[in-house]
Amino acid sequence: MRSKDDPTTLARRHLGYDGLRPGQDEGARSVIAGHDTLVVMSTGSGKSAIYQIAGLALDGPSIVVSPLIALQEDQLESVEETGDRRLRGATLNSTMSEGARETAFAALRDGDLEFVLLAPEQLGNEETVARLRDARPSLFVVDEAHGVSQWGHDFRPDYLRLGEVRQALGDPVLLALTATAAPPVRSDIVEVLAMRDPTIIIRGFDRPNIWLGVQRFTDAEHKTRALIDAVCELEAPGIVYAATQKGAESLARELRERGVRATAYHGGMAAGRREHAQDAFMADDGDVDVMCATIAFGMGVDKPDVRFVLHHDVSESVDAYYQELGRAGRDGQPARAALFYRPEDLGRRRFFASGKVDRSALERVARALRGRNRPVGPGVLLEELSLSRTKLSSAVHRLEEVGLAEVREDGAVAPAGDGDRLEEGIETAARAEEDRESFDRSRVEMMRGYAEERGCRRAFILGYLGEAYDPPCGNCDNCQAGRGEEGVAPEGAYQVGMRVEHPEWGLGTVQRVEPDMLTVVFDAIGYKTLATEVVEERGLLEPVAP
Repeated sequence: MRSKDDPTTLARRHLGYDGLRPGQDEGARSVIAGHDTLVVMSTGSGKSAIYQIAGLALDGPSIVVSPLIALQEDQLESVEETGDRRLRGATLNSTMSEGARETAFAALRDGDLEFVLLAPEQLGNEETVARLRDARPSLFVVDEAHGVSQWGHDFRPDYLRLGEVRQALGDPVLLALTATAAPPVRSDIVEVLAMRDPTIIIRGFDRPNIWLGVQRFTDAEHKTRALIDAVCELEAPGIVYAATQKGAESLARELRERGVRATAYHGGMAAGRREHAQDAFMADDGDVDVMCATIAFGMGVDKPDVRFVLHHDVSESVDAYYQELGRAGRDGQPARAALFYRPEDLGRRRFFASGKVDRSALERVARALRGRNRPVGPGVLLEELSLSRTKLSSAVHRLEEVGLAEVREDGAVAPAGDGDRLEEGIETAARAEEDRESFDRSRVEMMRGYAEERGCRRAFILGYLGEAYDPPCGNCDNCQAGRGEEGVAPEGAYQVGMRVEHPEWGLGTVQRVEPDMLTVVFDAIGYKTLATEVVEERGLLEPVAP
């Protein structure tokens, strides 16, 4: 690495940083050295600085895939605020006029842009990919990379083609960034993006300034009243998450009736209304102190002084929950995160964890492709089969995995493989989908485990994410009640993060070690809790090299 390409030097000279956080320096160095790199760092830890620094060191522009227009604009604004001409960028999105798109492409062609930020859907356009390729990009960045993973909590079907797009762009170095990726999601990211011998950097999950707690209820009305009371007593600003659009609206209304300056945010609102609500909450002198929202709100939201994040309903997984609560306390000052929990609430999550793509849908798509025996546009399949876009994309992905379908560069889907293997392939794809559903259900059960945990909550979450932690943390409800060290295991044969193999369930990663229990996330089927005594007596888990 040339001395002028030292990440810290570049960050100071061009971004105005005093220094780099753990993970930023390692990530930038890896990319500058030409290595595909996956960086998993907590929300608010400065992941975007990695590609900004690497982009400065590498010759050629950087293509940044980012899922939301608001997030793209925030990222672009952050680099433009430096005033450094080497950090010029542009967005390409569906709201732009044709003239604005042409202006951006002209600047890219002339070498005046370092960063082009766009959503994955834009890369479904063959002409867009060709024009980006002509600029000879040196870096391909996939932000919110857990969107490639059907195990992840924010699956985006359009992310599935990004590995192919990277090749079509001339094979630039690939950098994947995410704030939430349990071990199986990391593996999925590497596989789907076709990353080659990647450097994997995992840093900074612990947020010690955030107090963690759970309040348990048996009555739904009592739970809602307790949450409203808590918001009224806590220092603003804050975020309240609800599972449904109706729930977000209802909570905002009840809070306003109590004199709290609250508003709602969810995907069912008109875009202009959502934007107005977000701007009012983000502004230092805005007229909204509490945002009541579904998970549609949060990605890319960087308000440093959020003092609390409360969940009226359970999240779909522990990693999703940790990302959502991580929007509190980004300024490093004390903040609170509390889950208001009823065991009955898990029923909704179990329902959503099942039945996304059943065998019938897989068979219908496979036979529709085979019947035509030629490429067909996804729009035709959507109309003919009456499937949602997400279900169709998932089905095609499963069929592509077993060799029954092929997605062309123009997005058309063609039949593939031997017609005699149709039944066998459909069966294999259906089993893979069943494994995914089993995995999703196990993630819901891990959320139950967090809610009902009697030991240190921080140790539970960090262990889930594959990071060992020695309790007590002193900043969760259980530790403050003197229960922080309950369930702490002595040193033994199994440690958090260890790779193991089970004779029936295959490879997995140890996520949690207790005196008499082990929790292992198996790559194929998800989380299993095993009795340590039985494991040792029967030799059920064999340590393997990572």
